Amino acid sequence: MNTTSNFYAEHGYWVARGVFSPDEVRVLEQDFDRVVGQLQQSNEEINARWRGPEMERLGAANTVVLHTHNVHHYSAVWLRAIQQTAFLDVVEAIFGPDIILHHTKLFQKPAEHGAPFPVHQDWTYFPTENDSMMAAIIHVSGATDAMGCVRVYPGSHKLGRVPRTSGQKQNEFLQQYPLDSATPLEAKPGDVVFFNYFLLHGSKPNRSNQIRKTVLVQMHAGDDIVSAEAPPHPYERLVLRGWNHRATRAQANAVKA
Repeated sequence: MNTTSNFYAEHGYWVARGVFSPDEVRVLEQDFDRVVGQLQQSNEEINARWRGPEMERLGAANTVVLHTHNVHHYSAVWLRAIQQTAFLDVVEAIFGPDIILHHTKLFQKPAEHGAPFPVHQDWTYFPTENDSMMAAIIHVSGATDAMGCVRVYPGSHKLGRVPRTSGQKQNEFLQQYPLDSATPLEAKPGDVVFFNYFLLHGSKPNRSNQIRKTVLVQMHAGDDIVSAEAPPHPYERLVLRGWNHRATRAQANAVKA
């Protein structure tokens, strides 16, 4: 195993520095901002702030996080970004040469009132048969703790599937992992934070005077597939590298709304 995969296996995450160059980031930010502008003109509900008592405790009243799934549906620049060699080289170092896109997701935390996310695991939203699913947060802007960067509990991915950890509702288990005690993973533009979908993570509000801009890329290995009992969720099945060993004709012919 290499340094990246060793660290990821032990801690459940890896921070890859400078994956995207300053020139690449400038182009990505231009299209990021263009997507946000198009969303704001759409009259759709684009505030992905969660609800509930834990959000109130985190000071989430009147906060906003602008959001859309599948930014690569808007922009060829972002489609190329998730196929970028240096990016996929890190993914391959973690789980192998066959890389399947589940979805991408844009998040913009506005300055001074960007919404937090309570501590949670991601697996409940899209469980896979072999649990290879991981996320990659591409940082279009910087992300300090004051800006609401992701916070993690290193090694917590070893807990595996813990029931009722979606974060939408608090319980005795999640109360053992307060957001204040989690480790902040600050990043610069062009950095990418990779993490296992069992890793307990969340983020604080953006109380800074800067906008936090990120695109999350959710991927799984080519020999894995989302479980049949998974709740409905966008699922691209796009092969970013290598081969999809679980593809079928029915899936390839599936019609999306």
